[in-house]
Amino acid sequence: MKRAWLLDSTELFLATVDALSDAEYAGPSGLPGWSRAHVVAHAHFNALALQRLASWAATGVEHPMYPSAAARNAEIEQGSRLSPGELRQLVHGSAADLLRAYDELTPDALAATVRTAQGRPIPAEGIAWLRTREMGIHAVDLATTVTFADLPVDLLHAFAADALGSHEANLPALTAYLTGRSATAPTLSNWL
Repeated sequence: MKRAWLLDSTELFLATVDALSDAEYAGPSGLPGWSRAHVVAHAHFNALALQRLASWAATGVEHPMYPSAAARNAEIEQGSRLSPGELRQLVHGSAADLLRAYDELTPDALAATVRTAQGRPIPAEGIAWLRTREMGIHAVDLATTVTFADLPVDLLHAFAADALGSHEANLPALTAYLTGRSATAPTLSNWL
């Protein structure tokens, strides 16, 4: 994972958040049923959740990302009701705190196994990729002028490879479509 991806995607997300007017926070995001405020709240709480994984890796004491999916959803919903100013301050602070916590991990801590919100075991060094993915994709989800074309090509390749891994059941049909062997694209579910 390229550290530049983490820093650049975080910078892009935060710059996109800062460019929103207060009124635009209530507008629709690119995610069904979520306003831009929901996306910003999610980014903040995701940083806190990933800090829990960093703490787990550093101490060996298990700290799951979220107590439950319901708790995760409830905190996002509650966070989306905060004022735009509060959300801006929180998302900037938690992003900086996460980068600091990640940078403080020792080589042994980076190799320690933690679990994603879905329960998948990963080495703690994967925290950086999880955050890169959140920041890069959600910068687009804020539904402003930022598109996937604003992301580096090598990062887009990594996102696409990650997405393919989530669609293994559809891989034959997707490969046929992408190689021009089928005129019909397969129906894919959301991957993130």
